[in-house]
Amino acid sequence: MNEDIINIDKILAKHRNERLFEGGFGFEKENVRVNPKGELAQTPHPAVFGNKRKHPYITTDFSESQIEIITPVRHSVDEALGFLETLHDEVSLHLKDEFLWPQSTPPILPDSDDDIPIAKFDEKGADMEEYRSYLAENYGRKKQLLSGVHFNVSFDEQVLKRMFNSENNLEFTYIQFREQVYLKTLRNFKRYRWFLIALLGNSPVVHKSYVKECVDLLPKLKDDTFHLMNAGSMRNSMCGYRNKENLCLNYDSLNGYHQSIDKAIKEGLISQAKENYASIRIKSIDGDKAISHLEVRLLDLNPFVKTGVDIHHSRIIHQFLVFCLLKQESNAFDIRAQRRAFANHERAASFILDENATIIADEGNEVSMQLAISQLCAEMELATNDILNEAYKGSFRELCNLIDKPERRPARRMLNELKHQDFINWNLSKAKEYLNLSGQKTYNFFGLEDMELSTQLLMRNAVLRGINVNIMDRSENFIRLSSEGKTEYVMQATRTSLDNYASVLLMENKVMTKKVLQSAEINTPQGQEFSNDEIARKSFDFYCNQAVVIKPKSTNFGLGISILKNNADKEMYHRAIAMAFEHDNTILVEKFISGKEYRMFIINDELVGILHRVPANVKGDGQSSIAQLIDEKNKNPMRGKGYKTPLEKISKGEAESMFLETQKLRFDSIPANGETIYLRENSNISTGGDSIDYTDDVHSSYKQLAVNAAKALDVKVTGLDMMINDITQPASKDNYSIIEMNFNPAIHIHCHPFVGRNRQLNVKMLDALGF
Repeated sequence: MNEDIINIDKILAKHRNERLFEGGFGFEKENVRVNPKGELAQTPHPAVFGNKRKHPYITTDFSESQIEIITPVRHSVDEALGFLETLHDEVSLHLKDEFLWPQSTPPILPDSDDDIPIAKFDEKGADMEEYRSYLAENYGRKKQLLSGVHFNVSFDEQVLKRMFNSENNLEFTYIQFREQVYLKTLRNFKRYRWFLIALLGNSPVVHKSYVKECVDLLPKLKDDTFHLMNAGSMRNSMCGYRNKENLCLNYDSLNGYHQSIDKAIKEGLISQAKENYASIRIKSIDGDKAISHLEVRLLDLNPFVKTGVDIHHSRIIHQFLVFCLLKQESNAFDIRAQRRAFANHERAASFILDENATIIADEGNEVSMQLAISQLCAEMELATNDILNEAYKGSFRELCNLIDKPERRPARRMLNELKHQDFINWNLSKAKEYLNLSGQKTYNFFGLEDMELSTQLLMRNAVLRGINVNIMDRSENFIRLSSEGKTEYVMQATRTSLDNYASVLLMENKVMTKKVLQSAEINTPQGQEFSNDEIARKSFDFYCNQAVVIKPKSTNFGLGISILKNNADKEMYHRAIAMAFEHDNTILVEKFISGKEYRMFIINDELVGILHRVPANVKGDGQSSIAQLIDEKNKNPMRGKGYKTPLEKISKGEAESMFLETQKLRFDSIPANGETIYLRENSNISTGGDSIDYTDDVHSSYKQLAVNAAKALDVKVTGLDMMINDITQPASKDNYSIIEMNFNPAIHIHCHPFVGRNRQLNVKMLDALGF
């Protein structure tokens, strides 16, 4: 071993636990854009994605036709993949008559290299264009269109510090220890990378329009495709994209690495450091002073997965990296060892489908590749299996299946599929299938589904626009948005700097809301407030046989609200009083206003959406009980709990039971076929209601009243609830009433109504914030 290498194996052995899997994770994924014929798109990078040089998440790679999607650093592989899926969906849905090509090897390419457009940038990106022109000249444009996945991984800094600080009398510094953690991982990864290529490689063929010099040397699979007979990854093979000469660099220390890169540049092997197209690279974020993470670059796109990145394969690579850190090095990673690693890389890419394929062992002897795979997997299991969580154990079982059942390996599956369909049509079919899937859950930010749905929607549009999204408090749905020097803090999508504190307090206090609106000559329900439970109960005699609403003074989401249409049961009245007091020290008893309730959403004095919310209900089939009908309706994937889906599940609680009693029904009652049974009087989506868009149908006079109400309270963002007798008739003194103004209204119900079109309130919120 070189004297620059510090032996860290004793420390690692002592601290071999599950915390080694903690760290930072991110993905960079390339996809070529294609037209409906499967030809390389000739259109510019879509304008909807903004300036490709400035966008933190969506840019181009080599070609104007090659989109690159970049995730920020996340705290788990699953969360990083969720971010990637969200970006993938947003990109797919915003392409016009084009698709993301799901395969690493390119689609139908123009005959001439000159017809493959190099990515264009603004004036500040001149050096980026110049570098791409250099690559086109030296490697050819067609090879540049090979697309793949880069997986960025770091070890948790606090975990590494804890490991180091627990040791005494060490003869090296933490900086040296940390550097060797990354470099040892990298060296072993480069030694044994053939293992991952052999099992996960997934680009076994190229189209006939690919590089002529390569295609001419290959056997034909079908009329439009060629491949090495036993290749699993053409992208990683000699026909793939790599340096013209294999670079044998110094990986003993960071300083030695930089010196060897400088030497390669001076010798004309590469033009600059980023031209080191290794299967794994050292990455720095501080001007190359220290290693920040490792970038794994050998993963092909997986066309069997919508995003092109399989979650099991990602966890397997992560586990393999931890294994590479823990595995003792058997010899120096000198030029001879690196050349052996390059040879094994080529053999795994080009000959893995050959049952007699071999690799060169560390000792220099030839061994069966299948045997070597099994032995390395056994080592990996011994080193890491007892420190894996359940999800990673499931992924390791998937790895074992790939080893024991070669027919399940991605490359073999791909070749089997192509026996029945040509290359272009198969990939186009997948691209169209995945576009359809991308459109099915446009309300989720994947990996962050535990967050409130309106927040997820706001973040989806933010990342599309290139706004940096930082989650400050996940449980409170508190995020920071920043772009080009502007920063905004947003809580639950609609609590923003647009509104002042006094306005929020006015909306929160329903008594004050009524007083301000009444002073502006805007109708509100008549009623009383009570701070004493006993006095409130005695009010029954005053409100007996009148339709009333009983609710907490300060509440949201319909909590603690009861509507008694025929207030003749004193016990039920008292129960409603008690429920309201559970949510506030002061409650309101108000006259029930007839008509239908409409939620009106206002942003910056503009009415941007109107919904009629139908109370929670079920429709009878003549056979099922109400409880069974509720369970069946709740199976709809649009229904969930906690604002994570556009509609909420219908509950079977006390409030629902009380309302059924007013109809002389119970949960075990069986409604007639076609009969609609309502479970709630109040129509909140949060209590299981259905949302119907009426933005274009309500008379303009009510819209103006809503805007006037917002101005009266000096609020910029509010969800105003108005009762209206007839939306087609203009407002008068007695045909409407504003019953509530909400300081934290949900936007998702307007973006994904049960009936009607998306009103894009997430877009309008970001517009209002000035992004």
